[in-house]
Amino acid sequence: MKKTAALLISLLMVAALFTGCTPNSDKNAFKGQIYFNGSTSLAPIIASIGSTFTEEYKTWNKVDPSFPETDIAIYVSSGGSGAGVKAVLEGTSDFGMLARAIKDSEKEAIKDYHEYMVAKDALTISVNKNNPICKLMDDISSDLAKKIFSGELKYWDEVDPSLEHQEIVVVIRDLSGGAYEVFQKAIMGETLISENAIQSPSMGALATKIVENKWAIGYAGYGVYNKNIDNLFAFKVDGVEPTEANIIDGSYTIQRPVMFIMDGEPTKAQQAFIDYIYSDVGKAAIIDNGYIPSK
Repeated sequence: MKKTAALLISLLMVAALFTGCTPNSDKNAFKGQIYFNGSTSLAPIIASIGSTFTEEYKTWNKVDPSFPETDIAIYVSSGGSGAGVKAVLEGTSDFGMLARAIKDSEKEAIKDYHEYMVAKDALTISVNKNNPICKLMDDISSDLAKKIFSGELKYWDEVDPSLEHQEIVVVIRDLSGGAYEVFQKAIMGETLISENAIQSPSMGALATKIVENKWAIGYAGYGVYNKNIDNLFAFKVDGVEPTEANIIDGSYTIQRPVMFIMDGEPTKAQQAFIDYIYSDVGKAAIIDNGYIPSK
């Protein structure tokens, strides 16, 4: 589905990265290319919406008659939320994608800061559905989670003596991912996550590692959890279940914004695509990816 457009996006993205193309080379010319870089959680959503947008209109004059007959190209690359901020600061991308709140220092460094909230997400503390702990408990305290993720508890029978003496395999996002910072702030505080934790390059890869290992535990994003709900089990945290209602009202506290940012006002073409992201088509893509669209 939409393979041609998706392939075009991927190929152009790679070409741009390796030729050093930047989106800001000519301030006066109409730019038919839009660049996004950053969060691995938001990247597939923007790529999906961009693919649909490209297939529907093909050239910019079909989006708006005042635009030239220039091919539409939406570049999407992912390297983590930190990479998204860096790309905006360095001017190598029009938009930076984040799956965490922006830091005050980052915001202050961007001359004309603008942000666009796309969705809400949460981090579920999830295990493989075949892990026997699923039959013993459905709620995990912040304190117990901290002990597990820090490596203070190393084996499952230390969590409950009825469990097998199997090593707890902790899976996290890599340190550049927004999820790492969100979980550190919400659960770990000043306590560091175990050095033995397996780092994953994306939230999808994190979920896959839990699905593949009966004894793994990790903080799978709400979106990716919903996509793997047949194979993952998410605990309540301090008695609160990670449901859409609880995420929206804030009672489930391990949550994060999913958004993109830019330096300066969007061009008319960029604004047209932003409007498309917030259209019913865009919202459907957000929901299809398991996230909660911003109101």
